[in-house]
Amino acid sequence: MTRRALQLDAAERLGPRELRALQLERLQATLLHAYENVPFYRAAFDKAGLRPDDCRSPADLARFPFTTKDDLRANYPFGMFAVEQSEVRRLHASSGTTGLPTVVGYTERDLSMWADVVARSIRAAGGRPGDKVHVAYGYGLFTGGLGAHYGAERLGCTVIPASGGMTARQVRLIQDFRPEIIMVTPSYMLTLLEEFERQGVDPRTTSLRVGVFGAEPWTEEMRREIEERFAIDAVDIYGLSEVIGPGVAQECVETKDGLHIWEDHFYPEVVDPVTGEVLPDGERGELVFTSLTKEAMPVIRYRTRDLTRLLPGTARVFRRMEKVTGRCDDMVILRGVNLFPTQIEEIVLRTAGVAPHFQLRLTREGRMDALTVRAEARADTTPERRAAAAREIAAAVKDGIGVSVGVEVVDPETLERSVGKFKRIVDLRGEG
Repeated sequence: MTRRALQLDAAERLGPRELRALQLERLQATLLHAYENVPFYRAAFDKAGLRPDDCRSPADLARFPFTTKDDLRANYPFGMFAVEQSEVRRLHASSGTTGLPTVVGYTERDLSMWADVVARSIRAAGGRPGDKVHVAYGYGLFTGGLGAHYGAERLGCTVIPASGGMTARQVRLIQDFRPEIIMVTPSYMLTLLEEFERQGVDPRTTSLRVGVFGAEPWTEEMRREIEERFAIDAVDIYGLSEVIGPGVAQECVETKDGLHIWEDHFYPEVVDPVTGEVLPDGERGELVFTSLTKEAMPVIRYRTRDLTRLLPGTARVFRRMEKVTGRCDDMVILRGVNLFPTQIEEIVLRTAGVAPHFQLRLTREGRMDALTVRAEARADTTPERRAAAAREIAAAVKDGIGVSVGVEVVDPETLERSVGKFKRIVDLRGEG
């Protein structure tokens, strides 16, 4: 695939010293804005004995208190806003499936900045003005659909606002409208793949050349699966509503070596998930973000729960974050062993005869927790191959992760399909 000429905006051409000076200027302004306009931050800073002007370098940020999702919920719905309601142009919110939703607001300038960083992300992924972008992220209170939509328009692309669901219709639209780019969760891309094949269409013959995938962790094995079966470049986008939405960081198509964080707008740290101590670049821990340019709802040291590490820039001056392989709250502790769904995904994807659809079921047997991996067989897999695949997965988990699990290789299309973020873990320990 021929890639078109690379273009960089002014911020992407900054030198390291210029970037650090810009970050400090914006960081100091954000701390002052939060302190003066958000009662939660004023109380938190005062309790820590800190004032905004105590931050004289980015390293001083480590002295300031964290913000957590529980803090946002405690101030539901608008207690974290730093501007008058009349200045808020849009509201988004999380699903709230585990409690009150987290609500975020955007001023007109926030929305423009968001469109800018998503446009930059699509360009880094290989998109250019005039491309057609099929947006299959969900629209509504979820930030994915509208974030991708306005970013693509800002770049000068034609947007196909497909949203999620109606999979057969999406396949028809891709064939008829011939988009070059698709933005979607990686798990739903696999659902689209099955629908192409069900309709007798070779996915490698479509007009798509780039897939921008986000909203859930995914592995290098899934990248290879998608790239080989669609004949596209598959790149990662990162974001979360509490920080802005999609467009916080983006993988560059020319390197595919981790996601460059748009550090002119979002300042990253990685901390020890237990102690909160800031870790040096290169060490893996929990990702923390401070917004640098948000007006309606600035966030100071927001704990994302995502696990990664910071690395030097390559295709851009900005530092990279390694692909997120799990979340603190997705970690399963099984008989003293830490396990993440992405570790199982790597094993499933390299096992012959098994499709890239699986779920983990947690149950309790007596006083002990038990985990069963349920993976789908491919349509042409024989009963003998299924049995062998189950043994191979169990052995690979035991050898690679160090814990024994049950494995069931079930019929094709047995597991529930995703139109958004896929639920990998089903916890049945409280049932029965």
